[in-house]
Amino acid sequence: MALLQNRILIAALLGWFVAQTLKLPFEYLRSRKWNWGLWFSAGGMPSSHSSLVTATALACGLYEGFDSPVFALSIAIMMIVVYDAAGVRRQAGIHAQKINLLIEELFTGQPISEERLKEVLGHTPPEVVGGVVLGIFIALTLWWVWPPIPK
Repeated sequence: MALLQNRILIAALLGWFVAQTLKLPFEYLRSRKWNWGLWFSAGGMPSSHSSLVTATALACGLYEGFDSPVFALSIAIMMIVVYDAAGVRRQAGIHAQKINLLIEELFTGQPISEERLKEVLGHTPPEVVGGVVLGIFIALTLWWVWPPIPK
C-alpha cells in the first residue's frame, strides 16, 4: 500500500502519536496521578503540535532535499504552528481560569481583581521545546532506520 510507504506521513503521525503518549508519564511524574484523558486532549508536555510539524518539516528535508519547495513550505508551516503553540493555547487556559475566578468572585461578593489578561494567546516554552526536540528525534530516527530510496 503506497500510503504506508510515505515516510514523511509516517514521521508526522509518529511525531503526534509519540508526543500524545509521552504526556501520560510526564503528567504522572508531575502530579502522581494517571490522567488517561490527557491522551485525547491538547496541551501538556511535550507539545504534540510542535512534534508533528517538526517531524514533518525535518522529514521533508531529509527525504525530499533541503533545497526543495516542499521543505520550504513545511518550515513556514512549522514556524506558524510552533509560534501559535507557544502562545494561544496556554493563554486560553489562563483566560478560562480568570473567567472562572471572576464568576466565582461575582457570586461570593468579593472584589474583582484588576489584573489585565494577555490578549495574545499557548504552551509553555519547555513544552514547545520538548515537542520540537521530540520531532527532530523521530524524523532522524526514521531516516536512519528507513533511509530514502536512491533516485
